[in-house]
Amino acid sequence: MLSNTALLRASIAEAIPDRPFQVSFWDGTTVPSSTGTGPTFLVRSPRAIAHVLRAPGELGLGRAYVTGLLDVDDLDAVMQLVDEWPEPEIGLGMRLRLIAAGVRAAGLVRPPRRPSTELILRGRPHTPGRDARAVRHHYDVANEFFALFLDRSMTYSCAFFSTGAETLDEAQEAKLDLVCAKLALTPGDRVLDVGCGWGSFAIHAATRHGVNVLGITLSEPQARLARERAEAAGVGERVEFRVMDYRELPDQQFDAIASIGMVEHVGENQIDAYARTLARLLTPGGRLLNHGIAYLSHTDTEAGDFSERYVWPDAAPLQPSVVLGALERAGFVTRHVEDFQLDYARTLTHWAQRLDAHLDEARALVGPQRLRVWRLYLRAARIGFETGFTSVYQVRAERNG
Repeated sequence: MLSNTALLRASIAEAIPDRPFQVSFWDGTTVPSSTGTGPTFLVRSPRAIAHVLRAPGELGLGRAYVTGLLDVDDLDAVMQLVDEWPEPEIGLGMRLRLIAAGVRAAGLVRPPRRPSTELILRGRPHTPGRDARAVRHHYDVANEFFALFLDRSMTYSCAFFSTGAETLDEAQEAKLDLVCAKLALTPGDRVLDVGCGWGSFAIHAATRHGVNVLGITLSEPQARLARERAEAAGVGERVEFRVMDYRELPDQQFDAIASIGMVEHVGENQIDAYARTLARLLTPGGRLLNHGIAYLSHTDTEAGDFSERYVWPDAAPLQPSVVLGALERAGFVTRHVEDFQLDYARTLTHWAQRLDAHLDEARALVGPQRLRVWRLYLRAARIGFETGFTSVYQVRAERNG
């Protein structure tokens, strides 16, 4: 049976009579926008339909998009459409007709393989081994790739524009300054940086405040570059970076702990263990700054299949109340809570624009599939903060002596 899109085009038009978008097929035919405006979805091959038939819904569409078989003419317009357009209800009968029409449109094609950039994790979530695989899927692509869109300090967390900063570099420096101020760092303090990334906080704290910092990450490429950056900044003797899980830290005492952009990967089944570990490592009266993304809803908070397979496997942002409860049970006294929801939306806008300005370089570094994932991810994350689905919180707490 040869591919024929006629039935699928008619079925789409019937199922979605109000369409502020156009669908263009590989054979030159289209389903026009009912409004005459809006973005165009480009279905470049029958294999795009086959992906959706194999995995109906978000995952199949994501696979088709990642491989370039499904494309759009304006990614920002599509993200706005997804955010604002009230998706119509499609009954079971119409869904079955769409599937049948999709089979006819796909024709005789071999079931497509999963894209090479898709990750499927095995085993119990949030064990050390599985957490390491999840983190490395996101980070171990190329340090040079992240440098294309991050600021010069390589800070991969929310920048603080609400302090009056204008540029991304200024806003990230303001964030690092604020973390140091909240931790009341003094020369000689022993500081733990949980989820240290490329070392931006550790280097900033050691350089500006004369503290000694141990930073931990699950990514060897991150740790390697962080060490190089610390040496270049002249604080190599006061800053150490290790590749290890927070649960593997030996008994030692710190005066302050910064956890920036890490708690959202801990998981609800481990949040109490996380809080107890930080409490164990702090001296009595020691200070904690816990900074992380949070869901604001208590329903519909599971990550979608696309994010789970391609972006942040096992990502688990928790509501502020869940994190605060765990800290309290571990013996912390919460002193201050602050949110930076719109700051993160603006940060993501900067990151997306900076990545778009270096598309050829990014494609050469990570390949076309991963680049498509990241361009979509940065925009989807921004919408989450703009709409209030997610926020980011800083919690300053002290270990109860």
